[in-house]
Amino acid sequence: MRAPAVRRLLALRAERRLSREHVRLAGECLGVSERTVWRWLAEASRSPQAALRPGERSGDRFAITREIRVLLAYWHGNASAVHRQLVARAQTGGDDGQPTTTAESAASPAGAPPVAVPLLDPVPSLSTFLRAVRRDLTAGERAGLAAGPGAARAHDVFGKRAASWRNHVWEADHVQAPLLVDADGDLVRPWVTWFIDTATKVITGTAITPGVPSRASVLAALRAAVLREEPYGPAGGTPEQVRVDRGKDFLSTAVTTAFGTMGVAVKDLPAYSPHLKGTVENLNRAVDRMLFAALPGYTLTPTKHRSGRRSKGAGHKPETSGAMSFQDFTAEVLAWTRWWNTEHRPKALSGRTPLEAWQADPTPVTDIPATDLWTFTLEDDGRPRKLTSHGVRWRGRTYIAPWMTGQAGRTVTVRYMPHHDHEIDICDARGSYLGPAHLADAATPEQLKALRTARAERARRLRAEVKAAETLRRQRFAPATTAGPARRLGALTSAQAGDELAAAEHTDASKLALPDLIPPAAPPTGWRTPASLAALTTPDPPAPAPSSRYESSAPDDTAGRAAAPSTTDEDGDTS
Repeated sequence: MRAPAVRRLLALRAERRLSREHVRLAGECLGVSERTVWRWLAEASRSPQAALRPGERSGDRFAITREIRVLLAYWHGNASAVHRQLVARAQTGGDDGQPTTTAESAASPAGAPPVAVPLLDPVPSLSTFLRAVRRDLTAGERAGLAAGPGAARAHDVFGKRAASWRNHVWEADHVQAPLLVDADGDLVRPWVTWFIDTATKVITGTAITPGVPSRASVLAALRAAVLREEPYGPAGGTPEQVRVDRGKDFLSTAVTTAFGTMGVAVKDLPAYSPHLKGTVENLNRAVDRMLFAALPGYTLTPTKHRSGRRSKGAGHKPETSGAMSFQDFTAEVLAWTRWWNTEHRPKALSGRTPLEAWQADPTPVTDIPATDLWTFTLEDDGRPRKLTSHGVRWRGRTYIAPWMTGQAGRTVTVRYMPHHDHEIDICDARGSYLGPAHLADAATPEQLKALRTARAERARRLRAEVKAAETLRRQRFAPATTAGPARRLGALTSAQAGDELAAAEHTDASKLALPDLIPPAAPPTGWRTPASLAALTTPDPPAPAPSSRYESSAPDDTAGRAAAPSTTDEDGDTS
């Protein structure tokens, strides 16, 4: 508005109708003083270019260049450190922009190389430099230089998707509860897997897993989301599309096959793009602040838990007196989900609850029978098997069921829920469901408990051994208060060093090997053997010369004749 106001005042001056009241009113409207408006008029009278942008400073002002942007990225957004290095560069740099002293590299400790620092003349003051940074860099650019692209996205502006209808698009995700629960004597951090309808904000399906979730968690939540029978529903049905991130559980073969069989398109979103599935991300934040924060054992920042760590020896269970049980935690999550659907009134729904908005939508709902849905969400073994008199053999185990009586020899296929090895489902060669089968000779609960204890003890012993090995491997150095070479600590006697070296040589299989103890035999004569290899072989003893029939009948006589000297008779004949 400055330029049009100044042009109008100049026009009034040309018509000789400009008054002080005009200038005062213009200053009040523009938020500046009357004296400033008079100065703008004077500058516009001297230069027509000043009337285009009134109030801009005349002359060149300091601006942030590309080289300074690189320095800001080097210092992670620390503008004061960049200014100190610019001052040090101006004090030690030559006219050609190159360092003139060898001490220039030490002018700013741990700074960028001097050749990467521009030589400014003059160097602006710190306040001018900081003002230029705030003026020439946006808030997103400053955050990105300080903390990376993720921090810059917090200052971006994102569009809002157009309103849709129920079951048009669902979003799915995992969220970890930052607290510990008691799951059969072990302290674990539970995960919640759920689906939410983007149009009505209703949570259609929820599954809680004690520990790290898997594709079984996704399939269980999907069954709860699609079914509208008790204890699920009334919201549900089959969606048209599901948005997921690049989690391997959501993109596993079993999950994508289940979606494809139901005719649901899976939208795989790009990595590090939580804003593209903002509905479920907002749900994750809401459950953390509205539910998890009120539960016992809540921690703002989850810490890595070493599940199964024994407190003071084998057989001692971890302390679980102050932790919620997994059953209680599951009940709390399901109760909060019902509250969200039936009582919570998001602002986007204009005072309605998510369930009311879902029920008010006239869009038809596509349902799938429970038996078909169970089949869709099972993973296929992928190969035919024979039903023998002992049952069905799968993964080295035998599964039996009462309905198998009289059906030995039949070709069947196996479908199963991931990680549920205690039970599988059997179908015929055409895919028709026959019935479930249970593991034969399943271990008793006492055996499983003893096995878990033995495994935990073995893991504890291995951790102790690894820790002891790391202690031996750790190198300690003396602290330094002046510049100098590093000095190792940890003195040993010559006897201690010799004993440890001897123990290492005794356990090193390569040093205990004796490759020359029995030299290899010589290769056949027809082989082309390298000279280096031929020198390491033992030559075979020479083979005896073939003998004639007469020589073999009188060996002693032959040897005697060979040893006797030859004689010559008087006629000169040799005898």
